[in-house]
Amino acid sequence: MSANLGSLENQLGYTFKDVKLLERALTHRSWAHEHHSASGDEPVRQVHNESLEFVGDSVVGLIIAEELFIKNPTLPEGDLTLMKHRLVSTATLAKVAAQLDLGKYLRVGYGEEKTGGRKKKALLANTMEAVIGAVFFDGGYVEARHFVKSVFRDELKAARPETSVDYKTMLQERLQSQKLSAPEYHVIKTDGKPHNRIFLVEAIWENGRSEGTGRSIKAAEMMAACEALKILENGHQPAPA
Repeated sequence: MSANLGSLENQLGYTFKDVKLLERALTHRSWAHEHHSASGDEPVRQVHNESLEFVGDSVVGLIIAEELFIKNPTLPEGDLTLMKHRLVSTATLAKVAAQLDLGKYLRVGYGEEKTGGRKKKALLANTMEAVIGAVFFDGGYVEARHFVKSVFRDELKAARPETSVDYKTMLQERLQSQKLSAPEYHVIKTDGKPHNRIFLVEAIWENGRSEGTGRSIKAAEMMAACEALKILENGHQPAPA
């Protein structure tokens, strides 16, 4: 496989010192389980990309957080959190992977091939994380940071708190699934000068309340909804104030 990866390295903008790391990053569990080499009486399973994916998930999260802080040093934590969640989401990772044509080089098993595994968003997102993990092990954090900044360049440039994860819809769907009414949002405090406002918003639902801040009312509502989801996930619903 190594001889066929030169064009992919060109697309990635990174040349591996150990191309076996890239091969592993592109190897899905289904392929590894179908291929093995003999060693005595016991077959030796081929390694797949899940461990690299595990590391890549942490690496990309740190790099994206760092870049968002550098580019938006005055944004509150809530807004940065919204943008980070969007940038490291399955949808965004899969989009970047598709732009790099990772599916073309992915090694998948027969079953995955038949069901369109090369184009599945979750599979592409996992592969993208594995490739980031491979770059990290091959070249270290500096190279990984350069790589992530390059392939996520357009996504980082377009990141805005108000266009990030739609926690409000997620919260409404969660409450509806529990036969509860949709939450209500109220602005309870506004700070800062007219050109630099910070809004504090509360979300209220049956037997529950949460708060969120943001540079716009919508962003603050999103953070309040995000906090509400955490409360519901933990099974703790404080009564409205």
